[in-house]
Amino acid sequence: MATASSFASAFAGTNDFSFAGQCLRGSQLPCIVKPKQKKAETGALNTRAETQSEESPVSLNKSKAASLTALEQLKASSANRYTKERSSILVIGLSVHTAPVEMREKLAIPEAEWPRAIGELCSLNHIEEAAVLSTCNRMEIYVVALSWHRGIREVTEWMAKTSGIPLGELRQHLFMLRDNDASQHLFQVASGLDSLVLGEGQILAQVKQVHKVGQGVLGFERNIGGLFKHAITAGKRVRSETNIAAGAVSVSSAAVELAIMKLPKDGIFFAKMLVIGAGKMGKLVIRHLIAKGCKRIVVVNRSEERVSLLQQELTGAELIYKPLTEMLNSAAEADVVFTSTASETPLFLKEHAEVLPPVSAKMGGIRLFIDIAVPRNVAVCVSEVNSSRVYNVDDLKEVVDANKEDRQKKALEAQVIIDEELRLFEAWRDSLETVPTIKKLRAYAERIRIAELEKCLSKMGDDVSKKNRKLVDDLSRGIVNKLLHGPMQHLRCDGSDSRTLSETLENMHALERMFSLESDIFVLEQKIRAKIEQAQK
Repeated sequence: MATASSFASAFAGTNDFSFAGQCLRGSQLPCIVKPKQKKAETGALNTRAETQSEESPVSLNKSKAASLTALEQLKASSANRYTKERSSILVIGLSVHTAPVEMREKLAIPEAEWPRAIGELCSLNHIEEAAVLSTCNRMEIYVVALSWHRGIREVTEWMAKTSGIPLGELRQHLFMLRDNDASQHLFQVASGLDSLVLGEGQILAQVKQVHKVGQGVLGFERNIGGLFKHAITAGKRVRSETNIAAGAVSVSSAAVELAIMKLPKDGIFFAKMLVIGAGKMGKLVIRHLIAKGCKRIVVVNRSEERVSLLQQELTGAELIYKPLTEMLNSAAEADVVFTSTASETPLFLKEHAEVLPPVSAKMGGIRLFIDIAVPRNVAVCVSEVNSSRVYNVDDLKEVVDANKEDRQKKALEAQVIIDEELRLFEAWRDSLETVPTIKKLRAYAERIRIAELEKCLSKMGDDVSKKNRKLVDDLSRGIVNKLLHGPMQHLRCDGSDSRTLSETLENMHALERMFSLESDIFVLEQKIRAKIEQAQK
């Protein structure tokens, strides 16, 4: 498989993302791979070939015109490559492996904004379905695109526009994967194989939340929903059938371990701990602090109720609630400050740190700010204060690397499970290829049934009772259903039997020829018409 840089450079000099279609066709089209082991050395996608494609924002009217043009071009050529390939599943994003926290926080999308983001993505000309996975370590956009290269261009331009990051700068940190590689990536993410902390389990809960939030959202449809559902299954199996999570650390526990590393020996038992934010991450920090021997923890939070519930659940230490208005006073008394709120602006700036009293010499004389929030809660300029040190999620690698080698061996077991689940997902998705033909065949048979039924009933006269009419109607339905049963069985290929996809597709094409069913070009026209109608609303 070509590397990202060789893939981009191979088509240097072309003027937009359509370059690949001029050189490779169909299944030969390579995916754009994300960096693997030596991510920092190889860099992210080299997109020199795309620099000439940057376009200034256009008006809604121009967007409508472009959509109409796309439809006319499609009608003009039945050999258009759109009709040769089904829609592609794509993932475009960045993670802790490819981009610094400074960039990730600009792209972060709060959970409450996911439905809005899905709607905006699906309003793009070539995007049919979408999902957003935004955590402290990654921001990834999953889409189903009518055209994979145009879909990539539209999504990257959308990411640049919403984040305010120049497109050229953004591309240097993005990874892009297509179809099987995109699916495998999500399966690995859900299983904890792509996490900063290999094997951590919190990411599976986050993938579940994407699927949960997507239910009922226009744009989170069958393909993307099925992808996330199968990824969740893979993640569950990996955690239950392997011991990859044994001894694994989470982001929260790694933050606590980092504090222990930076404090003087046995300092964890005497340091004054402050946790700002009592959400999921804050709760885990508190839990790990207690497990390490902390007996008294100050918790700053919006509501006292959540802290009281935590105190009932976690009985190993005293939790002291403080409102947000007392955050600075609480920080003044703390040796270590953990932050994990959803605030989109920093809670601590340089001027705040400058007025805080110094930490005792017993604790090293340095106040530790360990910020595991994205966007960050502690401004980087706080580190300019001599008595303060700031650590963010990117600094957790120091802790993670300590037990990474052993869990990488366990990851090999997990990959076997992922491969199994991936085959099942691909078989399920392949089976969707025949769904339009199944619908068309049923509709064709139903039209004939109704026409013949009306002829029969008209010959029987007006004195036929409702009961007899229903009997004749039921008889005609039964005959049609029995006649269709065999063909329908041979149009299904979901991996549950020995029938191959190629055999199923041969059956599909044969039925379409026999009954003069509508061609794939009609189905695609319907999709693009839907996009045009959406743009004109």
